Amino acid sequence: MSLPGAISSAAAMADGLPVQIIEEGVKEYPKPENITFTYGTAGVRTKGAVLESVCYRIALISALRSKRLGGKTVGLMVTASHNPEEDNGLKAVDSRGEMLEASWEAYCTQAVNASTAQELVSVLENLISANKINLSTPASVVYAHDTRPTSTMLIKAVAAGLATMGAHITDAGLKTTPQLHYLVKALNTQGTEDAYGEPTEEGYYKKLSSAYLKLVADKTSATATPPLIVDCANGVGAPALLSLLKHIPEKHLTIKAMRTDTKTPGVLNNGCGADYVKSNQRLPAGYEKDISYVPGQWMCSFDGDADRIVYYYLRGPPGQKDSFRLLDGDKIASLAADYISELVKKAGIELQVGCVQTAYANGSSTKYLKQRVPVTCTPTGVKYLHHAAERYDIGVYFEANGHGTVLFSTSAQRAFKETSPASPAAEDALHQLTALAELINQTVGDALSDMLLVEVILRARQWGPEAWDGAYEDLPNKLLKVNVKDRFIFKTEDAERRLVSPPGLQEKIDEVVGKYKDARSFVRPSGTEDCVRVYAETSLAGELDSLAKAVAKLVQDSDA
Repeated sequence: MSLPGAISSAAAMADGLPVQIIEEGVKEYPKPENITFTYGTAGVRTKGAVLESVCYRIALISALRSKRLGGKTVGLMVTASHNPEEDNGLKAVDSRGEMLEASWEAYCTQAVNASTAQELVSVLENLISANKINLSTPASVVYAHDTRPTSTMLIKAVAAGLATMGAHITDAGLKTTPQLHYLVKALNTQGTEDAYGEPTEEGYYKKLSSAYLKLVADKTSATATPPLIVDCANGVGAPALLSLLKHIPEKHLTIKAMRTDTKTPGVLNNGCGADYVKSNQRLPAGYEKDISYVPGQWMCSFDGDADRIVYYYLRGPPGQKDSFRLLDGDKIASLAADYISELVKKAGIELQVGCVQTAYANGSSTKYLKQRVPVTCTPTGVKYLHHAAERYDIGVYFEANGHGTVLFSTSAQRAFKETSPASPAAEDALHQLTALAELINQTVGDALSDMLLVEVILRARQWGPEAWDGAYEDLPNKLLKVNVKDRFIFKTEDAERRLVSPPGLQEKIDEVVGKYKDARSFVRPSGTEDCVRVYAETSLAGELDSLAKAVAKLVQDSDA
């Protein structure tokens, strides 16, 4: 299927879908047999080798989404985030830099599972009719990819699908997922009073670094020695971090970048990265040899597409019992919500600062936060947390896995600029809040942006990792991954705190949990992998493994 021939479909858009060209596309990118795809929170994600048909079809829908939005730019990101290197995926980004409108997810699922061109055209026609899309409206789509070997192949399928619909195409190349989200919002707001930033990769680095330098200009570093060690997961976050550091003088941020190999096959997320550290609650593999232990040394890990970050430090030499201490998304949320709410009070403005968590947040973090700000609980998934955070003037949301951000409403940002400060302290607080709204990538969780946010707060408080960690003590907890035949039979309610299917399983879990003091355990299907997640939490560390294994066995038995 040649792109020049497909581009001619643009002229035919006013007369209906370019059915003949879609037929050619389906022949070139046929749906694999015996595979059912699902478009969910993370888009479609599975083995990269079978995703060409998905990329072609979602590209068609993305072009229609742009047309539905009056020609605004939307985005497509080829990535599988924290998944193993052989996996890949595709997710769509809406015009404000947020996840795809939820009502369109069902159309995506139908399109990627259509076996024939006729079925696919039928799905697209239903979408066009239901959403009253004018096909003569121009479409604009920007796409990017991470470092996976299959990304090059999948990008070609994306480009073919967009060309079929006559869309204006921008190939952003190798980017982190947050950078693609940034580009979408920046492209759609450029030249307006709400301009988000220069719509280029360089503009992204300038926006973050400029805000950061404003915030730390008169503050000494709590991490001057030793430097912050950053595990880049051997992913796209590595070149992005190195590019960002070119904009920040070393005296304002000292970093040692590790796991930066984006060329060697098989190393992406392998024994490193945010998911590995969080799930195993240990250092990235080999760190014991690669780093020299220094008291106060602290570290963080990105995931493969740099939209997650978790921190950790050692209270003693590597390998020593209880030396490793994790500072995950709950710790980041608590740090950010507490600090920002204090700034709002100092500024003397009436704004509601709130925090959004999932049921999988550590119980101690929820208790800590509720003493400071309102807390909302939602199901797992960025789309749920993001929308709940929008209900606050300033909404902080982080999943325990380290994915999250802070949202500042338009009225809040206006208040920062228009409020007359009653004191020098209030004036300083207003300046800081204004800069924080620039520093934080408000479109989506962003490891680079969140890393700078944490550094700003720790400098302001003059805290090292132990002081941050000491704000509250996590209850002993564990997150297990249980492989199952069909994760979709596991259905939940009450913000994923209770199972409604398979029948009877929740009652068995309740019975097991009741045997342990102040314990909790939840089960949910993964949104990104073919497995079920089991979260266990107890007040007594010695009971944790027993509870987690017992619930995991119940899940395995129900899948037999």
